[in-house]
Amino acid sequence: MPACGADWARTALSRDEFVDKVCDQGRRLYRDLPWRCVDDPYAVMVSEVMLQQTQVSRVAKYWERFLSSFPTVDALAAASTSDVLEHWQGLGYNRRALALKRAADLVSAEMGGVLPRTAEGLVALPGVGPATAAGVMAFAYRLPSVYIETNVRTVFLHELFPDREKVSDRVLEPYVRQTCPESPARAEGAASPCRADARARGAAPFAPLGDPSEDARAWYYALLDYGAHLKTQVANPSRRSSHYARQSAFEGSHRQKRSFILKLALASPEGVSEAEALAALSRFEVESGRDAIDAQRGRTIVDELVGEGFFKRQGELLVP
Repeated sequence: MPACGADWARTALSRDEFVDKVCDQGRRLYRDLPWRCVDDPYAVMVSEVMLQQTQVSRVAKYWERFLSSFPTVDALAAASTSDVLEHWQGLGYNRRALALKRAADLVSAEMGGVLPRTAEGLVALPGVGPATAAGVMAFAYRLPSVYIETNVRTVFLHELFPDREKVSDRVLEPYVRQTCPESPARAEGAASPCRADARARGAAPFAPLGDPSEDARAWYYALLDYGAHLKTQVANPSRRSSHYARQSAFEGSHRQKRSFILKLALASPEGVSEAEALAALSRFEVESGRDAIDAQRGRTIVDELVGEGFFKRQGELLVP
């Protein structure tokens, strides 16, 4: 199939059949998640970054707490890295927190605390890839975008390419682009069709979004919810994507060792001895039925964390 355009003659459903089905399923399966129907691009970006490789149920526990502590780009920029990392603990993949902090630093210092309103401007920020940028464009600005993530892939693969293997995002992209609606214009400052700020306490329950075939935000909500549902009903269609990779186990992994050292450092504002931290990690590994950490491997882990900006070496201490 040519990568330059969508060939609906070779898909299991026509474009209209596909759009109708997604709209119907989206209305039926809508999930009223706390970050939905939010017009604040910063709040949406935080949710999109948190949702990378992390389950929705876990993100729901952290998103509002994080925004309570860092409600704006400028508030996140003003916070210490150690404070941001402490609020991130439990979400995993701590590099995401560092990238989000660096993006806030840049936006606060050079853009007046206002996120860009274009996908090109967003992807220029640290840690913001095409999917995150597309999510902000669709969900915060309600503008057309090409938003491809695992649940969206699931729907397109299941409905349009049920018999194909190793389907790349390059193949899916023209179909995603052609089905995303041009969002209706909305006056500056006008309220969202759901709720103006989902963070507000006592917010009203979900009100109908309208026709997902006419609004980019509602359309992608429909795709996400239908995709999440499909994964509970059939063998995960996203495994037929050429980009699919099974997430490695955390227990015993290099990620777990990094996380162990980072938690020790964050728990000691005055600094923790590197030797003590590595000795504690080695004991933890042995108590978990694994081999002790040799000195070279331990130092490599610390070097990585220092190099990435998680904490600093001050003499023999690791200081957040």
